[in-house]
Amino acid sequence: MQFGRSYEEFEVGAVYRHWPGKTVTEADDHLFCLITMNHHPLHLDAHYAQHSTQFGANVVVGNLIYSILLGMSVPDVSGRAIANLEIESLRHVAPTFHGDTIYGESTVLGKWESTSKDDRGIVHVETIGYRQDGVVVCTFRRKVMVPKRNYLDSRGGDQPGRPEPLR
Repeated sequence: MQFGRSYEEFEVGAVYRHWPGKTVTEADDHLFCLITMNHHPLHLDAHYAQHSTQFGANVVVGNLIYSILLGMSVPDVSGRAIANLEIESLRHVAPTFHGDTIYGESTVLGKWESTSKDDRGIVHVETIGYRQDGVVVCTFRRKVMVPKRNYLDSRGGDQPGRPEPLR
């Protein structure tokens, strides 16, 4: 199984459909809110959410959805990244509820060689996340610095740093 791509393997217009999806549980949402100190009742208080919001139920905190999608995209997009350079235009476009399953896909918008080092390039991707019913819930664009093939070859190939077993 491939984990990430070298610069040469990215093609503008390519779409990577990330698999598998992730069903977001109440425990996932509550733990993320507590870890990040986001104690808004929309995410943690079912009574409040039912009686005092337009949604009638707890809404999963948007940064968890973004984090899930970013993580989903790693094997396809940034698994070999040298650096994540920029996140731009993060948008939460529809709510996600406990029990929803999130799926994601990333499209390569552009790519260009680094101007400072000849062994790497920049890839610009847009990731969208959608629920099991197809409704898009989150979109974001990011720029990732990825190695060229010669960078990987000079550092051990596809699995740099992997030791050999002692026999």
